[in-house]
Amino acid sequence: MSASADQHGQAQRLAACIVRGFEDYHSGFAQVTRRARERFQVCDWAGAQRDAVERIALYDQCIARCRQQLDGLQLGAAPSHALWAEVKTGFAALIDTRIDGELYKTFYNTLTRRLFATRGVEDSIEFMALDIEPSDAITHPVARHVYAVSENRPAEAFSRLLGDYAFDVPYRHQLRCAAAIAVRLQDDLAHWGAHPVRAIELLETVFYRERRAYLVGRVFGEHRFSPCVIALVNEDDGIRVEAVLSRRRDVAHLFGVSRSYFQADLPTVADAVVFLRSILPGKPVDEIYTVLGRAKQGKTERYRTFFSHFQQHHNELLVHAEGTPGMVMSVFTLPSYPLVFKLIRDRFAWPKTMSRQDVEDKYALVFNLDRIGRLLDAQPYRHLRFPRQRFAPALLQELVDECSQSVHIDGDEVEIALCYVQRRFRPLNLYLREQGADAARAAALDYAQAIRDMACNNIFPGDMLLKNFGVSRHGRAVFYDYDELCLVTDCNFRAWPAPRNHEEALASEPWFHVAANDVFPERFPLFMGLPKALQELVAETHRDLFDPAWWQGLQARFRRGEFPDTPPYPRALRIA
Repeated sequence: MSASADQHGQAQRLAACIVRGFEDYHSGFAQVTRRARERFQVCDWAGAQRDAVERIALYDQCIARCRQQLDGLQLGAAPSHALWAEVKTGFAALIDTRIDGELYKTFYNTLTRRLFATRGVEDSIEFMALDIEPSDAITHPVARHVYAVSENRPAEAFSRLLGDYAFDVPYRHQLRCAAAIAVRLQDDLAHWGAHPVRAIELLETVFYRERRAYLVGRVFGEHRFSPCVIALVNEDDGIRVEAVLSRRRDVAHLFGVSRSYFQADLPTVADAVVFLRSILPGKPVDEIYTVLGRAKQGKTERYRTFFSHFQQHHNELLVHAEGTPGMVMSVFTLPSYPLVFKLIRDRFAWPKTMSRQDVEDKYALVFNLDRIGRLLDAQPYRHLRFPRQRFAPALLQELVDECSQSVHIDGDEVEIALCYVQRRFRPLNLYLREQGADAARAAALDYAQAIRDMACNNIFPGDMLLKNFGVSRHGRAVFYDYDELCLVTDCNFRAWPAPRNHEEALASEPWFHVAANDVFPERFPLFMGLPKALQELVAETHRDLFDPAWWQGLQARFRRGEFPDTPPYPRALRIA
């Protein structure tokens, strides 16, 4: 056998091994995801959270296992570019007709980048993220149910609908739930006309997250359609419909970047992404992949869309992100694109005492937490390369001087060894200065509610400064700076001791011993930095936040295994 024939055969074996590796991952992903139905039926919320963490870890586990198999097939020889160029061709042929071909390619790219320790892009051996927009080529219709809605008896359609989404636990009152859906949609869509709801279609796959199951689809009128999400809860006396969402902003928030990933057992993913984009046209495709649990594909799509935009806007410079500079992170952005890039500084100013590894560990922790709509997803990227001339001079100088462990100048390019990429939100401290009185009051109250929501899910932000929170375009506060974040159960909440004399009362520093994990809720106003009127409003509305006993009570509940429920929509959207 000739050397070329032998190399071709080896390339084919390696390509087939990677296909099997992805399919093993896909099968494991589905196996974990399918548990969500039973977790919901038996109200095993702790088990559901364990499953979420297990599924996130699965990708790297499967990559490591597949890499070990590839090393065996290469008989210990160092991988060569010539061989892997042929592996790439063979792999492309094997996946050519698959709906989720882009997911296979991302898995393949992860392997090659680790095998070759790739910096930047190696287009001869990996698939280029900028080549195509994958969803444009997908016409396969995702599996769904469609129901015609009678003008005279609309509840009948919704009763049939609930019957098609039956669980081992019965609905509390199926007919009453069906009638509630009909009334809510009629009321919400009354501006469509006298008979607004003509039909409804829902994906066959049920979506699960935290304590709820969701039926996701579209509601049709005579000339238009809108998203439709039916939220189900399981309580002591059965399952019931808790909410019906038909406004894009509410559904977009449900699928938002500050939410944990859904457990949705989709046979194929890309066709579901196409459907979801039809009801959420303003949501980037990377965020849809990510919230479906396909975080690696979300990273690929985010890279694709950003660098495509970056090339088109070739005269625009990367600049410092707006807001107060952080002591731990240097943050930059492209003004015309809603992302920020966060690099860990080499040294942290006092009073920061953590190490670089501590910061990386905090961001990894957030990746596995239940983010309950208040913690912004942060994706780590390694070895990104940018043209040197695209950096504003002051920004590049700061990165070279203060982030040298992450930044390397390679000729005309800047290589960033590690950065965290997040959606860009308006910093809360800037937002409060820019808004009128009503909007500022609403933002301040939601900021306090965000702290409360996190606390009720065992998350303590640590640094409560306004600059560490952002505001979405819908006015919702989210936390995005994680270097001091910790678990509520790891803190020691204490009352601030009363001074014993005049000197202690005037002391600028505590006159008593303070341990590293001591937290004094009564002192929170000093760290919040709200204007006086807003601070008084927050103190009146959320007085529990400033009471050590409230925090201690939360800790006691967590120790008993109790976690308060945090619905992902306002009370006004819930069905009584």
